[in-house]
Amino acid sequence: MFAYFERLIAPFPDELPPVPPKGLGRFIWACTAGMRRHIAVLALLTAAIGIFEALMFAFMGEIVDGLSGANPATWWAEHQTQVLWMGAAVLASPLLMSVWALSKYQALHANFPMRLRWMFHRQMLAQSLAFYQDEFAGRVATKVMQTALAVRDTVMTVADILVYVLIYFGTMVAIVAGFSTTMMLPFMVWLGLYLVALRYFVPRLARVGQAQADARSLMTGRVADAYTNIATVKLFSHTRREALYARNAMQEFMGTAYAQMRLSTGLEITIQSLSVGLIAGSAGMGLWLWSRGEVGVGAVAAATAMALRMNGISHWVMWEMASLFENIGTVQDGMDIFSKAPTVLDAPQARALDVKRGEVKFEEVCFAYGDGPKVIDTLNLTIRPGEKIGVVGRSGAGKSTLVNLLLRFHDLRAGRILIDGQDIAQVTQDSLRAQVGMVTQDTSLLHRSVRDNLAYGRPDADDAAMVAAAQRAEAHGFIQGLSDPKGRTGYDAHVGERGVKLSGGQRQRVAIARVMLKDAPILLLDEATSALDSEVEAAIQASLYQLMEGKTVVAIAHRLSTIAAMDRLIVMDQGRIVEQGSHAELLAAGGLYARLWAHQSGGFLGEEA
Repeated sequence: MFAYFERLIAPFPDELPPVPPKGLGRFIWACTAGMRRHIAVLALLTAAIGIFEALMFAFMGEIVDGLSGANPATWWAEHQTQVLWMGAAVLASPLLMSVWALSKYQALHANFPMRLRWMFHRQMLAQSLAFYQDEFAGRVATKVMQTALAVRDTVMTVADILVYVLIYFGTMVAIVAGFSTTMMLPFMVWLGLYLVALRYFVPRLARVGQAQADARSLMTGRVADAYTNIATVKLFSHTRREALYARNAMQEFMGTAYAQMRLSTGLEITIQSLSVGLIAGSAGMGLWLWSRGEVGVGAVAAATAMALRMNGISHWVMWEMASLFENIGTVQDGMDIFSKAPTVLDAPQARALDVKRGEVKFEEVCFAYGDGPKVIDTLNLTIRPGEKIGVVGRSGAGKSTLVNLLLRFHDLRAGRILIDGQDIAQVTQDSLRAQVGMVTQDTSLLHRSVRDNLAYGRPDADDAAMVAAAQRAEAHGFIQGLSDPKGRTGYDAHVGERGVKLSGGQRQRVAIARVMLKDAPILLLDEATSALDSEVEAAIQASLYQLMEGKTVVAIAHRLSTIAAMDRLIVMDQGRIVEQGSHAELLAAGGLYARLWAHQSGGFLGEEA
């Protein structure tokens, strides 16, 4: 039975979720997709439980009335049917509660937030690269986790707790009115004052809850940022500085927590005062009406018992309302991220890129980051199939941006980029990047095994292919000597977050092996050997040249050893191509390349003074 209810909701649906709309109500409604029927069933079961509990007071009131002045010898015969119905209802209540518990806990409690985490995570993976340049990775991960729980708790509070309270209170008032409409007066006065209290406290709790969610995200982001950059923190001896930096965020969070607790305390005192007033009012009103003969003893007992029950419920509702609006604040905080559509999207009916030759064309390409100045300005470039070009220039000339545009990490402001005559804006991003291999200057590895990192190049590759690629990249030797704290060795050893357990040169060799394994027809090298010492670089240079064979290659480089083998050199400045030709031709021209060459030092192209 447990397994049946646990399978009612699929926590990992295959279809890619749409971007949720902005606006709290619409966002939460979108998050309930695929679960609304189960939430509605839970609400109906909750309503049934609320009606049942309220009717129990009415039954008890009738029994008390029946016992007053009754003849014990004849009482059972006179009330047998009524008591049997009441007994049947009591015996049926565990079944009702069982179905309610299975629906709430087995079907929804775990599946609901996990489904949202899965959806949110896939949305974040689909986000454009520019999105992550403005966000802490730790902050995004925190929002994925806490927003999913906050949405679940918000929906469950409304569908379960509030439905129960409304139905329960409505049924209870109807029962009291059946005794005497005058007896409704204390309950209606209490309800009016209770709503006034909620109207005062709840919006304030909502504002504090949102501020607290913002403060929590900031606090988590600062703490995670320190851990991510722990080597830099220790290198500059700034552990105390980072602790104080995090403490400022923690103090801001504590300010919101104190404000929330003040409101909660005020609400607690108010609700307790109203509850005492309700008990005294309902009991006093019942006794007064009984003394006038307008109601029986059972009515007094039932009304007083209901008031006592409302005392407990009102406190429960108070805390649930406080939690509800804290969750709403968390949802609103996360909604700002999850409602952002990716800026780089596949075109409608986008097809897979088909690379047969590997020709790359930049036609009138213009690009700028946001509203900033142009980084690439009316650039035209044709790279012939199998041609190897080197891109050089001062820092900020637009070299790395050019490569990022070819990978379509950003959309162009004007112009187009063609691969074998196919506009990359009209093909799927996955198919484009599957045809391009890239080794960057700053290599980041996944906190997984070496085998998993290599398999990123070609997931279906067997161990023999992986080892061959590692050997070509001069990585096999050190990989065999790796181990981790859990006893895993060699290709099974985990490399730590961002590959921190490996040296820069080792990370670079794993990255080169990964691209060798991928064997894509277009190859991009962004300072691919910059992290290698001269001896290792010389050892794998032959492998790199072998990797380049038959491929279209774009290499960003300062090292002479990297650009020496290029068929053509492209010199960029301020987003434009200012010179192109062979090494000898550019030196003879005496332009920017010749001036950069004149400043070379230690095998690097230096910056112009």
